[in-house]
Amino acid sequence: MNVLHNIERLLPEEIEKRSFEIISKELEEHGIEIPKEQEMVTKRVIHTSADFDYTKTLVFSKNAVQIAKGLIINGADIVTDTNMALAGVNKKALARFGGEAHCFMADAEVARIAKKRGTTRAAVSMEMAFMLDKPVIFAIGNAPTALIQLYEMMREGTWKPAFIIGVPVGFVNVEAAKELIIGTDVPHIVNRGRKGGSNVAAAICNALLYELGRD
Repeated sequence: MNVLHNIERLLPEEIEKRSFEIISKELEEHGIEIPKEQEMVTKRVIHTSADFDYTKTLVFSKNAVQIAKGLIINGADIVTDTNMALAGVNKKALARFGGEAHCFMADAEVARIAKKRGTTRAAVSMEMAFMLDKPVIFAIGNAPTALIQLYEMMREGTWKPAFIIGVPVGFVNVEAAKELIIGTDVPHIVNRGRKGGSNVAAAICNALLYELGRD
């Protein structure tokens, strides 16, 4: 069989459009309806991961997308737990609204404090975000310790994040850390279970930014 016959000839700018057409078609074929507010976030996560399980496992707090978009419009910053997620966030789109994206993982002071305390740099990075004198959207795609640290800061009354995207991937403490965030009153988008990743965290950020570009 000549597999070349199955290859679609598309221009680069057409590939993403075609991908979303395929996603929409497969969702329809499986009878999966996504709430309108959540649709583009969920579809972009599927586009990034090629995994339709996200239609079942993504958890959105009440009015999550509307709240996140409002924060971005008003200049909120985004803090990631990996440089990979930072690289994936469309910083030009974010800057249109006065926001910046940050990752403190490579900061020498973060490394020093983490070593002294015997904790992870991701956990200390969450504290560094406290120094940003503006609302912060956290996009956590790798480190459950980052989510646990945010939860502890909220519990102690140290600080309350404006919004949490909690999609770390892995096996150790990942599911429990996500459930901690789901149980708070902080607006959030969290993926239950083991799946996630820096690419998924960035995809959620970009879905929000691109939606604002269409508004």
